[in-house]
Amino acid sequence: MLQLSELAERLGARLQGDGACRIERIATLDKAGKGDIGFITHPRYRKQLQTTQAEAVILSEADLDDYSGNALVVANPYLAYARVATWLNPRPAAPAGVHSSAVVDATAQIDPSASIAALSVIGAGVRIAADCEIGPGCVLEADVSLGAETQLVANVTLCHGTRLGERVLVHPGAVIGADGFGLANDRGRWVKIPQLGRVVIGNDVEIGANTTIDRGAIEDTVIADGVKIDNLVQIAHNVRIGAHSAIAGCAGIAGSSVIGEHCAIGGGVGIVGHSEIADNVTVTAMSLVSQSVSEPGVYSSGTPLEENAKWHRNYVRYKQLDDMARRLKQLEKRFDEK
Repeated sequence: MLQLSELAERLGARLQGDGACRIERIATLDKAGKGDIGFITHPRYRKQLQTTQAEAVILSEADLDDYSGNALVVANPYLAYARVATWLNPRPAAPAGVHSSAVVDATAQIDPSASIAALSVIGAGVRIAADCEIGPGCVLEADVSLGAETQLVANVTLCHGTRLGERVLVHPGAVIGADGFGLANDRGRWVKIPQLGRVVIGNDVEIGANTTIDRGAIEDTVIADGVKIDNLVQIAHNVRIGAHSAIAGCAGIAGSSVIGEHCAIGGGVGIVGHSEIADNVTVTAMSLVSQSVSEPGVYSSGTPLEENAKWHRNYVRYKQLDDMARRLKQLEKRFDEK
């Protein structure tokens, strides 16, 4: 529970109304009641400002004309909402120490403040820094290293040599450092190529549930500081992702691709191997990146959803485009000759 005035001070917000009122929870405008703070991030919800029962509301200057109650006035209400929600819902700290059912190699170095939950396996030479939390069923193979305050929620596998920085959050089922898909063809039969690199992850990275990040073939796969990766993302060997980029669910990034800083990769995007994407690029959902992108901007590909019969008609025309282009060139040539 925090006073509204304290929240205003932490956010650097302009306080309107009673700063002594106590805030216990975050809630939507239509569901909020006593002790709740609501927020508005889209004009479509502005009419709810007239009827909300919230103790206070986070809003921008543009919405003040529609609300006269207790408020925190900020430039970015969505960001303020995220911070207030974090302050009101601190993550409970796990108890320090190693659970009796965990298996820990004698050569592992574990800070006394770290927490190792039930049925976890900690391999030889593993280094776990202060205030780390290793959830139940996690496997850390040999020579894995974790920076301070890193959390593996549950059933996370870190394969040998993987490096995680500080304050990394890895959700259940993620596998980091498995072999990349490296194969050579010997007259129709596939021969496995040893994957000799590691996965190196920076500070303040979040990795979603059941996401996989493959180790490098020779050099490392590298995820820079502040990167946020959603659930069910596949990142292949030798990929490099720049600082503070975000990748939505079900994206697939093929080997040796390079993604710049502050990029946003939409859900279901496929990125062809060895592609390079510049800083500040957004790729919209379900797009295929088949070549490098050298300039910042928003990029899309694919066919938007439409009524089935119309799609079939357009698909027939699509197959006629090459013939139509040749005929057009012939017509242009005849016109130029006249």
